Amino acid sequence: MEFYQIFACRYAGPFTRPEAFLLWLGDFDKTEHIYYFIWLIRGRGEDIVVDAGVGPALAAERELGGYVNPAVALARLGVKADRVRRVILTHLHWDHMDGCSLFPGATFYVQQKEYDFWQKSPLLDNPVLASLAARPALDHLAGLEGTDRLVLLNGEKKILPGLSCIPAPGHTPGLQAVAVETEKGRAVLGSDCGHVFQNYSEPRPSCLIFDLPAWFRSFDRLKSLASSPDLIFPGHDKRMAEEYPQVTEDVTRLA
Repeated sequence: MEFYQIFACRYAGPFTRPEAFLLWLGDFDKTEHIYYFIWLIRGRGEDIVVDAGVGPALAAERELGGYVNPAVALARLGVKADRVRRVILTHLHWDHMDGCSLFPGATFYVQQKEYDFWQKSPLLDNPVLASLAARPALDHLAGLEGTDRLVLLNGEKKILPGLSCIPAPGHTPGLQAVAVETEKGRAVLGSDCGHVFQNYSEPRPSCLIFDLPAWFRSFDRLKSLASSPDLIFPGHDKRMAEEYPQVTEDVTRLA
């Protein structure tokens, strides 16, 4: 079997967050640093991007410190965003999908349940949920409906040999992880199913959870898929930027 490599591309941060946010009702006085990432999966002659990050306009609006255009981060790996053929969107929070327009030739993969919620739910009138969405980017995806550039998945789906999308709801209604065969074994890009490694090691979710029982079921599923606990990667842990081999500026190799 041909194996894949996984790279974490930091595009913003560090940001300071209370431990109680990152770990369910943890220490309210303790803080941790996190980063914002997209990921690149390389193998079988193709570069697959996981999540689209944030485009320059919204980054300026939200005053994202340490911001790097995700297309620039990918270019440091020799990847041209306008040549990317596949982008897997783990979920549709603004920091994971606003940059969809940076990939004008890509096909986007997202779970139908996730897509329907963020496009159609009346709950989005609530300002709490609305603050998690990037409406221009959601409209961009809506414009792709009915074309081969938007693939809405209903459950687990093999995208390529050795690379599959795995439903992992809880953080959002239809979050999906990505299972990847690497030289180290099967790795799982869990995205915000866990914001930090400790969410998986305890197990203990963050406080930004849509469905808590679903989260625990998703945790069990992802744990069963990964070849070892250290091959489940979270969405925002600083260790991915600071403790893995750096291959170029803002980019580390995870597996």
